[in-house]
Amino acid sequence: MLKAGLTLLCGLLIVTSVAAEMLIKESEAKLPPAPVAAPATRAITRGPGIRVVSPEGAVASPFPLRVVFEPRGGAKIDLSSVTMTYLRTPNINLLDRVRGGLSEKGIDLVAAEAPPGEHQVRLTVQDSEGRQTSVLLNLNVVR
Repeated sequence: MLKAGLTLLCGLLIVTSVAAEMLIKESEAKLPPAPVAAPATRAITRGPGIRVVSPEGAVASPFPLRVVFEPRGGAKIDLSSVTMTYLRTPNINLLDRVRGGLSEKGIDLVAAEAPPGEHQVRLTVQDSEGRQTSVLLNLNVVR
């Protein structure tokens, strides 16, 4: 009976714990910032929308990272075109770190980790008709 109770307790601990995804490493945050240029606009037609749901304002790590992709005009989000770049010198590709939460609906990570500081991340999405949108995420992580 005691063994069954311990097994159940261990199972509950495993199920209820959420592993945080390392979004930005401490060593990467120490790299010099990259110059930030405004994204180029290319056409009159509107590309997909990108709406950052969270984080909003200053956050402690780990924090939820939720971004919604909003396709327009019947087009679909082209997942193969999504890029997520930490703007440092050199730039750092973050896409593999968020891939577990990436879908046509957006990015949904329950717990993303980043060291304290100001972090700028460029997120770019393209739709099935080749229309592209970029946004700059300004993450302010506090202790």
